[in-house]
Amino acid sequence: MSKLPNTTASIFSVMSQLAQKHNAINLSQGFPNFPVDERLLQISNRLLTTNVHQYTPMAGLPSLLEKIASLTQKNYQRKVNTSSEILITAGATQGIYTTINTFITYNDEVIILDPSYDSYEPSVLVAGGKPVRVSLNDDYSPNFNRIEAVITSKTKLIIINNPHNPTGKIWKEEEFQALETILDKHSNILLLSDEVYEYISFKHPHISINSRPKLIDKTIIASSFGKSLHVTGWKVGYLIAPERLMNEIKKVHQFLVFSINSFSQHAISEYLDIVDFSKIATMYERKRALFQDILKNSRFELLQSEGTYFQIASYKEISAKSDTEFAKDLITKHNVAAIPISVFYKDATDKQMLRFCFAKTDETLIAAAEKLTKI
Repeated sequence: MSKLPNTTASIFSVMSQLAQKHNAINLSQGFPNFPVDERLLQISNRLLTTNVHQYTPMAGLPSLLEKIASLTQKNYQRKVNTSSEILITAGATQGIYTTINTFITYNDEVIILDPSYDSYEPSVLVAGGKPVRVSLNDDYSPNFNRIEAVITSKTKLIIINNPHNPTGKIWKEEEFQALETILDKHSNILLLSDEVYEYISFKHPHISINSRPKLIDKTIIASSFGKSLHVTGWKVGYLIAPERLMNEIKKVHQFLVFSINSFSQHAISEYLDIVDFSKIATMYERKRALFQDILKNSRFELLQSEGTYFQIASYKEISAKSDTEFAKDLITKHNVAAIPISVFYKDATDKQMLRFCFAKTDETLIAAAEKLTKI
C-alpha cells in the first residue's frame, strides 16, 4: 500500500532529463551553475584535514547556531535562543517535512497556497493530514477571503512561501497585517513560513516572520543556506521556532536524521564570518536584468520578479498549447528547458506560463535568451 499513490517523478526531474537528452540549456531546476565563492572553497579545503568529520550535537554545531542567531538579530532584530529556538536541518525541505510530521496527525487540515512548492502536499499526506489548496490571486498575492473561508475546526497549519517560488512574488505589509488578523481569530492554527529565498529580494524588501511580533509565537520559519550561499548540494538549512514548538520538532528530527553533515556545518560557520548577505540580491538583480533585457525583444511577456531567482513568462502570443506541452517543445525544438507553472497547482491551472531560473552564468543566460527571442 502506498502513502503517495498518485506521486510520480517530479517535473523537475522530467524536464532536466529531457534537457540532457536534447543537450538543451537547462533553466528548469532552481540551482546555480556557477562556481561557489572561492573563499568558501579555501575554507573547505583546509577543514578537510581537520577533525570535523564526526557527529555534531543533534540541534547543530554550536558555533553555527551562534552565527545564525547573530544573523537573525542583525537582519530582523529578533533575539533567538541558540539552545532552544534553532535547529540545523538537512536542507529546508527536511525541515518542512519534519515540521509538518511533528504537528499534523490523521485528518488534520493544512492550508497550502497555490501555486505551491511540490514538497508541501506530500509531507502532509505522509503525516495523514488533508491538504487544503487555496489559489492565490491573479497577481499571485494572497487572497485572505479564500483563506478564511476554508478554515475549519480541523485546520492546524497554514503554509506560506515568501519570497514565492515559482512566481517571485513578495508579501507586503498589509498582507501580513491581514494574516495576523486571521490568526488572531483562530489562535490554535500554527504557521509554517518557507523563507528560503529571504536574501534574494529586489524592489520590495523581504519581510520575515522574524520581524512580526504578533506571529513569532506561533510560527516555524524555514531557511536555506543552500539557496543563500549557492551550495544547494550541501543540503543545509535551519528552522527557527519558539521553544515550546521546537522541543516537539526536535523529538521527530532526532529519529529522522539526528545530526546534519558535520563538515558542511563547520565550513558554513566559518564562511558566515566573511560573507556579505547584502550582495546576494545585488548579484541576482543584475542577472535578472541581463535576462530580461534580451527577452524584451521576444514574444514572451515577462511578469514582475520581485524576489527569488525565477522569472515567470507568458507565451500566450506564441502558442495555444498547454504549458507542459509547450515546455517540452521548448526543449526539443528550441533547446531551452523551463518549468510549466500548472504543475504547482492542485487542479493543474494552466495560464500558459513558464518558470525560468536565472541563477546561471551570464553566458548561459545570454545563450538561452537569444534562443528564446527567435521563437
